[in-house]
Amino acid sequence: MRTVLFLLLGSLAVADETIVHDADSLRVALRDLKKGSTIKIAPGDYPGGHSINGLERLTIEALDAKNPPHFKGGANAWHFSRCNDLTLRNLRVSGQTGNGLNLDDGGEVANPTTGITIENVEISDIGPKGNHDGIKCSGLDKLTIRDCTITGWGGQGIDFVGCHHSLIAGCRLVGKDGFTASAGIQLKGGTSDVIIEKCNFTNAGERPINLGGSTGLPYFRPQGAKFEAARVIVRDNTIEGSLCAAAFVGVDGAKFSGNTILFPTKWIFRILQETKEPGFVACRNVLIKENKITFRRSEVQTELNIGPDTSPETFRFENNRWFAEDKPQASKPKLPVEEKDGSFGVDPR
Repeated sequence: MRTVLFLLLGSLAVADETIVHDADSLRVALRDLKKGSTIKIAPGDYPGGHSINGLERLTIEALDAKNPPHFKGGANAWHFSRCNDLTLRNLRVSGQTGNGLNLDDGGEVANPTTGITIENVEISDIGPKGNHDGIKCSGLDKLTIRDCTITGWGGQGIDFVGCHHSLIAGCRLVGKDGFTASAGIQLKGGTSDVIIEKCNFTNAGERPINLGGSTGLPYFRPQGAKFEAARVIVRDNTIEGSLCAAAFVGVDGAKFSGNTILFPTKWIFRILQETKEPGFVACRNVLIKENKITFRRSEVQTELNIGPDTSPETFRFENNRWFAEDKPQASKPKLPVEEKDGSFGVDPR
């Protein structure tokens, strides 16, 4: 009896896994999708423009992880709406005019989509001009984006609107000439409790890390949130180039620690307030700690760009190592508050 049951369960598992080898068989597999399906896609070129709505526990991945399928063109390569417990793994995406990947809650702002994992996905050449993202995420909770590479995008490499309890780890974001990238990773619209760690940013837009931003009130998740981003941790990343390393924009609580900053071209940090609706908190309560910051005085005259309607006096700076490579004696920054145990003028590299 046990043997029969085991064989039955095994055959059911196999029935939910489909291997596709070309665009035609992919279309058939997507047409016949059901909850819990796995699609393994053989190497080759495939069109973009796929959309899946309301299916749970899907896995879409390469048949051969070392030779991923390549989805070219379309407005979005893939659009997933209300797909809880989705896994995307070992895929390649390029040349979309909208977003590379678009994932959302179907507009149910009080009912987030949960449990999505995106790993080892390569995304390139999105846009190239305008607000077009590598990975666009709206209303997602418990989301993990791991070990992805994004090169060339028009808006944000990874954009979170109202996402919570999520992780972005080990990703690489590289800007390209001719693409109007505004940010590498952006967290806004009520986003909270997100960790960005061990990522590498190279000329990744005007604001490689944009904690906060400017979001229309109907798009906040949850509705009624009075911050763009809150309780965000940014740690152990390398950020090279761009106008600044990180911008804090309407944030209510963040920790920026253990990061390596190399040669921003205008400022090191920005403290801004772009959403000014009644009741919104002023940008506040950020700890900047134990970072290695190397810059050139010929490029950076003002370390912090501080905008109006912010609370820079609530920021804390501790144990950062500041080094002006071309003028070490002028390494000490002008900060809104006194730094605790900072180091100035010694190369942290």
